[in-house]
Amino acid sequence: MGGSIPFACQDWSNTKAAYRFFSNPRVQEGQILNGHFAATRGRYDESDGPILILQDTTEFTYQRRDPHAIGFTKSVNSGRDQDGRLRHHAVCGILMHSSLAVTPEGLPLGLAAVKFWNREKFKGTAQLKRKINPTRVPIEKKESVRWLENLRQSVDLLGRPERCIHVEDRESDIYELYCLTKDLGTHFVVRTVVNRLAGDGDHTVSVEMQAAPSAGVLQIEVRGDQDEISHASLDVRFKRVIVLPPIGKQKRYPSLELSVIHATEINAPSGRKPIVWKLLTDFDVRSFEQAVEKIRWYATRWKIEVFHKILKSGCRAEDAKLRAADRLANLVAVFCIVSWRVMWLTMMARAAPDAPPTIALTPPEIKILNQLVSNSGNRGAKQNTLQFYLTMLARLGGYLARASDPPPGNTVVWRGLRRLADIHLGAEMNSRPRCG
Repeated sequence: MGGSIPFACQDWSNTKAAYRFFSNPRVQEGQILNGHFAATRGRYDESDGPILILQDTTEFTYQRRDPHAIGFTKSVNSGRDQDGRLRHHAVCGILMHSSLAVTPEGLPLGLAAVKFWNREKFKGTAQLKRKINPTRVPIEKKESVRWLENLRQSVDLLGRPERCIHVEDRESDIYELYCLTKDLGTHFVVRTVVNRLAGDGDHTVSVEMQAAPSAGVLQIEVRGDQDEISHASLDVRFKRVIVLPPIGKQKRYPSLELSVIHATEINAPSGRKPIVWKLLTDFDVRSFEQAVEKIRWYATRWKIEVFHKILKSGCRAEDAKLRAADRLANLVAVFCIVSWRVMWLTMMARAAPDAPPTIALTPPEIKILNQLVSNSGNRGAKQNTLQFYLTMLARLGGYLARASDPPPGNTVVWRGLRRLADIHLGAEMNSRPRCG
């Protein structure tokens, strides 16, 4: 994990086979992920209660002599030239929009949808928005259609749409998405950025929320940039509101009755932006406890950011040297499965600490950990449990396992897996019969 293709394959014949696989025009990222999608559906069927579908977009940036073979993601400011004019250059790379299914407790069940693309496909959309009102541009011509496509693909894969709650950030504040969830019979919790028209159209949602009374105060923990933990108090307000579609689309889409939840930090400390969450959901919120439940669901959205971090820092997806977009998409699809496994292993040890270790590790891996890592210093975990062996694995990755330390995180787990793979390979070589 995290090594280049030649490093992972170890010899030229295997490396060449890998290159041929990723460049094969008959191999697509969806086919690579089909088995994982089926396993996600299996874990979804075995679980109970609501399941959160976390959607988000990330981009992978590369440097190539021929960037056109990969495509471009955005244009960035390169400073000024000698005459003082601003310079811009296009960034080479691909984008990935993923949907991760997790339980309300944060256990990742797997990916439910993945989409790869670059901005060449939507070239000219920005110029079109300058000529006409952006709200009149059909969603099918916008890059934001990916939110609707992933939502539909997730529902088709998992089934029982009433169990799915699609949790998304401000970029997904799209009226077409709210209408689609209603049509499909599923649910959503979205952080809003657009102050939409409400009621009879003579005022906005924010005006209605100003009159909403405070329902209570929610105490939460906030982790700072230096990993320090502080406490914050959020004033929670909610109200059922008639939300109207954009003016340019009122003939195409109906008005919707939705619940608006505002959580605003009280007396925010200096040096940090106050927490202001404005959430929109199709659930009928009638109590403080129900509002807090939706807020906690939205807080779980950070799990998909962790998934993307494992992809980039653990698997080092942006260090790949493949020269074409379709090859990179196939490689990142493989990395998605590896990254999910790291995340699942980390969270499973917290959700079911007494589970048998064989659900995550092979017998040879368990044997190596028994021989290599001492039983002492495993934070009081029960022997022969998943938590016990995950702690041993994390210790290979630099985890100190002191009594005051939090449970092992994804970083020490992927480091431990990397070392365990090397040790496992050495043990296999040593067990082979020697000649002479």
